Amino acid sequence: MSNSKLEVLTPKNSQIIFIDHQPQMAFGVQSIDRQVLKNNVVALAKAAKVFNIPTTITTVETESFSGHTYPELLDVFPGKDILERTSMNSWDDQKVRDALKANGRKKIVVAGLWTEVCNNTFALCAMLEGDYEIYMVGDASGGTSLMAHDLAMQRMIQAGVVPVTWQQVMLEWQRDWRHKETYDAVTTIVKEHSGAYGMGIDYAYTMVHKGPERAVGPHKTLAPIAAPVR
Repeated sequence: MSNSKLEVLTPKNSQIIFIDHQPQMAFGVQSIDRQVLKNNVVALAKAAKVFNIPTTITTVETESFSGHTYPELLDVFPGKDILERTSMNSWDDQKVRDALKANGRKKIVVAGLWTEVCNNTFALCAMLEGDYEIYMVGDASGGTSLMAHDLAMQRMIQAGVVPVTWQQVMLEWQRDWRHKETYDAVTTIVKEHSGAYGMGIDYAYTMVHKGPERAVGPHKTLAPIAAPVR
């Protein structure tokens, strides 16, 4: 029995869309710490760039309500067009549909705000009308409450959406550490964005393998001076 969802994500079979990662949308997020959310979004974007994943960035009502896309996200893709909309559902905008079709890949990785509105409607319509497979990055998306996020994820999963996390997506694209052309870039993303996992890589590299510290700039460690015995 053929089931295309059994195929892992690869740099050749997937594309990605970032939906409404804008300040006013982030202000309403209550399902995840908003700084963690931004960290995860930027890490996912950096991973997409490393693997040359076709990327779409779309925004809603930038000037009148939502504000400009995270500069940290835009800095990953300098000069990239941003697809502005009026609709809450990105699928309703012809520019978005055309961009996805032009990329020629049926597996769409999705990260956006809010989970229960923009992500949910886009996912359902893209599957129904565009015959796409949706991989929803739960920790690079956020809802107006934890319940709103969780129930939206459950609704989408019941409809056939595949739930993923940003790091899962990146490591699925990497797949094998023998792929040296992306090894350094991926481990750099891990060091910068993966918390304890990244700290562990830094520790192993410097303390076990005796490599140089990652910190840049001149600095030195001053030897301890014991306090006098009193």
